[in-house]
Amino acid sequence: MKKVLILSDIHGNLSALNQVLKAEPLTEFAGVILLGDLIDYGPRSNEVVRRLKAIPKRQLLVNIWGNHEHAILSGNFDRFSSERGKLCAAYTQKNLTDETMEFLNGSMEKSGKCEFELYGEHCLAVHGSLDDFYWKSISHGEADEAYAKYDIVFSGHSHIPHFFEHFYACDNEAYRNKKKTIFINPGSVGQPRNHNSNAHYAVLELETMSVQMKTAVYDIEYETGLFSDEVDSFYRERLRRGV
Repeated sequence: MKKVLILSDIHGNLSALNQVLKAEPLTEFAGVILLGDLIDYGPRSNEVVRRLKAIPKRQLLVNIWGNHEHAILSGNFDRFSSERGKLCAAYTQKNLTDETMEFLNGSMEKSGKCEFELYGEHCLAVHGSLDDFYWKSISHGEADEAYAKYDIVFSGHSHIPHFFEHFYACDNEAYRNKKKTIFINPGSVGQPRNHNSNAHYAVLELETMSVQMKTAVYDIEYETGLFSDEVDSFYRERLRRGV
């Protein structure tokens, strides 16, 4: 069994996370990759972290900070693009429990990136991109030569799923002088922005090297009903439209 569950941008949405984990029992996976932004925007950052803490350490292959962990743990909100984003981050920050803070500080890779080996494949996990680990996404069809040394690149941040293969020039006649890199962005579990309001995630099957881009239906109305009035209603309403 060489399946890997890939999750990103959960953003405090426990209902969405629970439906993904119900659809994909962890006993069926060799590992889990978490690509950051577990917290903020949604109303249940603490509960999301508590749920993820239950993943056995042997299964948790990657667990990296996203830009929201970086901003909230550092207390620097300057790079948020709107005032409502800054206010939401401040609200999340003041409501994080000691248990959550301990997990974010002690159990996650703070650099926002991680290089690792996965069944013989040389992999990169990065919340954003190599241009900016936290705040700049990899675009669909990215061809930057910096990624050529990796077999698989996992990324998040954009909240828009993608899976594509890019072929780089190399000196290898057996492979017709081409080197393949697979790029996977699972989209957002808790706040999708591709006009599909379901929870997004991906499954990588290593034996066949196949990727499934998947969604799970969850109770959006229940989750939106939990939002505090201290958080701009924009973050509640966008869940209904996937924007």
